Amino acid sequence: QVQLVESGGGLVQAGGSLRLSCVASGRTFSSYAMGWFRQVPGKEREFVASLRWSAGDIYYANSVKGRFAISKDNAKNTGYLQMNSLKPEDTALYYCATRRGPVRYSGEYFQEKSYDIWGQGTQVTVSS
Repeated sequence: QVQLVESGGGLVQAGGSLRLSCVASGRTFSSYAMGWFRQVPGKEREFVASLRWSAGDIYYANSVKGRFAISKDNAKNTGYLQMNSLKPEDTALYYCATRRGPVRYSGEYFQEKSYDIWGQGTQVTVSS
């Protein structure tokens, strides 16, 4: 059984940076895509960034484009989310997720329901 474990969250001042990690562990890990989502209390989970594991196609939410960067290390079965120029509105619980099978259309990269396995989340708090 594959498990995802996020780390790297914390408290940072506005304008600062954090790098989140997502480590996949288990007997067999095979992923078509990895995504990062975030959620604040009382709101739905929202898409942040995703990439296609083998080819590296990358997608970002407009709210983080130019500030966040998603990447991966195949050898380590680890994904990353580098977050720069953080804003108070980036405060949320950040989740990583993976999708095992190929997407049917590119829009699926953005959809929460497209992902099979989820981590437990890591809290990011940005102070003003």
